[in-house]
Amino acid sequence: MSKPIVAILYDFDATLATSDMQNFSFIPSLGLTPAEFWGKTKEFSEKTGCERTLGYLNTMMTECKKRGIKMSPSFLHEQGKGIKFWPGVEEWFERINKFGEENGVEVEHYLVSSGNTEIVEGCSIYKYFKKVYGCEFLFDENDEPIWLKRVINYTMKTQYFYRVSKGAFDPNDDIGVNEKNRNRRVPYSNIVYIGDGLTDIPAMILAKENGGHSIAVYPEGKEDKVVDELYNDGRVNYVCPADYREGKELDAILRLIIKGVSINESLKQRGAKYKEQMK
Repeated sequence: MSKPIVAILYDFDATLATSDMQNFSFIPSLGLTPAEFWGKTKEFSEKTGCERTLGYLNTMMTECKKRGIKMSPSFLHEQGKGIKFWPGVEEWFERINKFGEENGVEVEHYLVSSGNTEIVEGCSIYKYFKKVYGCEFLFDENDEPIWLKRVINYTMKTQYFYRVSKGAFDPNDDIGVNEKNRNRRVPYSNIVYIGDGLTDIPAMILAKENGGHSIAVYPEGKEDKVVDELYNDGRVNYVCPADYREGKELDAILRLIIKGVSINESLKQRGAKYKEQMK
């Protein structure tokens, strides 16, 4: 009999990493400060009416071109190596996986981010994700970016809740993700979404209202109004510091969720056993 699955979906910027992933190495490589780069993005979006996520991707391409920097996949991978994470993130995945195994539960990790897949591919935690969904560039035969392959903004994140549940992992599988009678590989109740703020609200609400779990994290000692409102408005199940170390609140919450799935599976099996005996 297969194990029940707990699927954890993560935002990246300010959820796992301490800031936007571009701030650590990519933007400094352009000779810009984060404030300057994001200011250029805002200016471009306001001038053209371009959606903000599309705006920052365009700014990446144009600012690299201005400086004669080849924004190849390998260049972007290198920018992922300088990312700094919240305490305990790099040890988190193996520890939670092990706890799941000890309780008869398989834990899977998914990244759903408006950041760059190519940058994530170069960071230390990339190997732990079953699937990474992020913005991607389309490159030509010379590894030059020529178009956008995939864009994910805050509302687009919600589709991946259904993709993970149904096992329709291919982002281009429109039939599988919309198929009404498709068997759910992961029940909604076994899905956890971890994010940090406004851009995660639709996905957080979706998880919570469908019986899953949504968690808003914030810097230790710096709980802000946005995170507080997320809880008070009933949009998330839990609010806690972005501290992934063993014994901290986030660790305790995930352990309880995993134990709950394990207990529910045991009760389900026991009920099925009694039903069989009564035939």
